[in-house]
Amino acid sequence: MKRTSITIMSAIAMVMLLQSFTINSSKKENEEAISLASKEVSASALNFENMKAAFKGETTASAKYAAYSKKAEEEGYHQIALLFKAASKSEKVHANNHKAVLLNGKQEVPELAPDFMVKSTKENLKDAIAGESYEITTMYPDFIMNANKAGNQFSLMSLNYAYKTEQKHKPLYEKALAALESNNVKSLPSVYYVCPTCGNTYDTEAPGRCGISMTDSEKFIKIDTIMS
Repeated sequence: MKRTSITIMSAIAMVMLLQSFTINSSKKENEEAISLASKEVSASALNFENMKAAFKGETTASAKYAAYSKKAEEEGYHQIALLFKAASKSEKVHANNHKAVLLNGKQEVPELAPDFMVKSTKENLKDAIAGESYEITTMYPDFIMNANKAGNQFSLMSLNYAYKTEQKHKPLYEKALAALESNNVKSLPSVYYVCPTCGNTYDTEAPGRCGISMTDSEKFIKIDTIMS
């Protein structure tokens, strides 16, 4: 009888141990699941904050470059005015793409009044170069990395469109600044083409399809006058 009691007690102890193990395991799994969900929410929230910042930046850039275009024309730099107008159209494409991502994610689109200062065309070109450099080296690489973590494919598409295009804008501005400083502005291109899908920008002539989005060149926006 004593031996039977010990056996029963041992069995009860074993059952209680197994129950404790199961409870602890379930608790750990739940904690890990909650932690993972929290990280996913945080990544998504950060991604959308990035998209809002990108929308603000591109909206401001579009307005600013339009003003820079007008200033360049006033100063007699017609070719540079065309470049700034093309860039303004391109940045507007980026802003609209970023806005579409926010709307698709049921996010509030920021309302803003672009704030900037128009200086001389030479100073405006330097400002544009600095802005493109920041986007290429810092802003877009960081935003793309965060979008990857969030797994947001729309964000990745929109951000990569802008990132790849800005890499083309910077040398265009540098070329224009060099021409201005060497008093050779008239040697610059007098026609530009902007892809309406990704904002990709070509000077002089365009290929059959966009090198970034593969959009047919028949849909490109041709910029050969500063008139709207």
